[in-house]
Amino acid sequence: MAPPAPEPDARAPAGRPAPPRFETLFGHRNMLQLIQLRWLAVLGQIITIAGVTLGLGIELPLPQMSGVLACLVAFNIASQLRWHEQPEVSSLEIFVALLVDVAALTAQLYLSGGVTNPFVFLYLLQVILGAVLLKSEWTWILVSVTGACFAALALLSPPLPLPLDHGHGLGSLYIQGMLISFALNAALLVIFITRINQNLRERDARLADLRQRAVEEEHIVRMGLLASGAAHELGTPLSTLSVILGDWRHMPEFSRNPVLLQEISEMQTQLQRCKSIVSGILLSAGETRGESSERTTLGGFIDELLTQWGRTRPTQGFSHDEAFDPELPVVSDSALHQTLCHLLDNALEASPQAQHLSTRVEDGWLRLSVSDQGPGFSEAMLAQFGKPYQSTKGRPGGGLGLFLASNVARTLGGSLSARNRSEGGAIVTLTLPLAAIKLEAEPG
Repeated sequence: MAPPAPEPDARAPAGRPAPPRFETLFGHRNMLQLIQLRWLAVLGQIITIAGVTLGLGIELPLPQMSGVLACLVAFNIASQLRWHEQPEVSSLEIFVALLVDVAALTAQLYLSGGVTNPFVFLYLLQVILGAVLLKSEWTWILVSVTGACFAALALLSPPLPLPLDHGHGLGSLYIQGMLISFALNAALLVIFITRINQNLRERDARLADLRQRAVEEEHIVRMGLLASGAAHELGTPLSTLSVILGDWRHMPEFSRNPVLLQEISEMQTQLQRCKSIVSGILLSAGETRGESSERTTLGGFIDELLTQWGRTRPTQGFSHDEAFDPELPVVSDSALHQTLCHLLDNALEASPQAQHLSTRVEDGWLRLSVSDQGPGFSEAMLAQFGKPYQSTKGRPGGGLGLFLASNVARTLGGSLSARNRSEGGAIVTLTLPLAAIKLEAEPG
C-alpha cells in the first residue's frame, strides 16, 4: 500500500508553484542522514573484510563481496545526486532506501557465514530506523522482510568457519565479533536516532507554528467580515455628514465666522479620511491583490504614501531618509499602503514631536523602519509582538493593528519586528522580499 501523494499547499498564491509540504522537507533531512549512514556502512564493511581476511586468515569470496560493495557505493552516489537537487522525500522513498540497505546487508551476510556471522544483528539497526522514520504499517513490512532474510540465510548460507570456542569468553572470536556488532549498533543508533529526533522535534515545532497561524488567519477572516459589514453600514451616515457639512459652509452663520469655517474645513478633511478608510476596507474585501494593485515606482509609492499620510496628520516632526533606486518598478499594494500608514500612526501617537522613516533596499530585500522617541515597548509587549490584542494603549480591542500588519508582512513573504532604541523610543522594521512587490521589465 503506497502512501498518499503530497497535496499541494492550498495557501500558495495563484500562478506560483505550491511550496513543498514540510513533512517532505523533513523527510529530505532524514534521507540525508541515511546517506551518511550508508557511507559509514561502506567504510565499516571494507575495514571488516580486510581485518577478517588479513588479520584472522579467514577466506572470504572477495570478488563477490567487492561487487556488492560497488553496487552499494553506486546507489549511494546516485542517491546523493538525486536528493541534492530534489528537496522532497516521501515515506515510500525512505522505505525503498531502507530495503536497499537490507538487501546489501543480506548479500554480504550470505557470502560471509549467514546467521553465524555476528554482524547479523545489524538487521536490528534497519528495523529501529524504520520504526522512527516510517509509519507503523511500513515498519511491520520491514520487520517481515528482515525476518524473511534471516530465515533465508539460516537455510541457504554456508556457516562461517569459526572455532567453537564460545566458552572462552572474550577470547572467543565469535564473542569478540558479537561485542563489536553490539558496540557498532549502539553507537550508530545513538548518533543517528539523536539527529533524527532533532528533525522530528523541529517538524513538530513547525507544525505547532502552522496551527497557530491557521488560528490567527481564521481570526483575520472573522475580523475582515466584521470590518466589511461595518464599512457598508458607515457609508450612509458618512455621506449624510458630508452633505450637512457642505450645507453649513454656505450658511451665513458659518460663512461669516472664520473660526467656525476653519473648523468645518477640518471636519470635512477628517470626514474624507474616514471615507477613504471605509473605501479601502471595501476594496480589500472585494478585490484580490492583483486586481487592486497599480504599477508605479518605489520612489513614487513612498512619496504618494507620505503625501497622503501627512495631509491629515500633524507631522511637523517627521523626517525620512532613503537608499534605493527611486525608478525601481513595483506594485502599489493597498494592504501594504495601509500597513505603513498604521506604523506611522503608531509612531506619531507615541512621539508627536519626532517620527522617522528609513527606507532601504539591500540584497534583494526592502526594509522600512519606522522609529520614534516615545516610551518604547515593554518587555512583555516585545515578547508577544504581532499577537492579537497586545497593546500599550489600554483600549478595549486594541492591538489589532500590529497583528494585521504582521500578517500582511508574512503574506508577502516578509516579517515585522520591533525593538527599543538605546537612545530612547522604539523602532519597528517591516522587511519584505523585493520580489514580492517588484515588477519585471517587460520585453521590448
